[in-house]
Amino acid sequence: MDVQQIYKDAHALLEGHFKLSSGNHSQFYLQSAKVLENPRTAEALAAALATQIQEQGIAIDTVCAPALGGLIAGYALASALDVRYIFAERVEGDMTIRRGFEVAKGEKVLICEDIITTGGSAMEAAAVIERLGGDVVAFAALANRGFCRREHSSIQSKNNCKLPHHIPFFALADFDFAMYAPEACPLCLGGSIAVKPGSRGN
Repeated sequence: MDVQQIYKDAHALLEGHFKLSSGNHSQFYLQSAKVLENPRTAEALAAALATQIQEQGIAIDTVCAPALGGLIAGYALASALDVRYIFAERVEGDMTIRRGFEVAKGEKVLICEDIITTGGSAMEAAAVIERLGGDVVAFAALANRGFCRREHSSIQSKNNCKLPHHIPFFALADFDFAMYAPEACPLCLGGSIAVKPGSRGN
């Protein structure tokens, strides 16, 4: 499966000047919503991701996705794994689980995002699961931005990766694009103005 080509075909691999959720700037941006608007594509990507996870023999009771970006990817992966699905969401800036969702003590939970950059949102959701008594047994995403080490990849974790090294992280492809602090961004120095796409922008 050529995941990068799937993103290109869906016009979901954008090129320009973007301000990311982290505050850094990049010439490229992944808009997974454009890929996942096709249910068949979402199912195919989730099935491929589920195969990776099942091959490792990891027992999973529930998939939890941080809203908003992980909602569709998480649901599709839970369906492919045939397990329960819940989601976490921000309330006044803090990640929480509500809407009647419960987590049992010792429940084995996989945290799923559409894209993992440093893993900050995934770790916020994981912290909520653990406070409720669940066990986070794996992380997963359709795409890995190259800051965290995933299974089946030669890319090693960078210093700003927030995912723990002892819990496996699964993704279908690495998108290792350069990112810049705003004060060192060559696009800004050239006079371009960054736009902020995505769930926290538009």
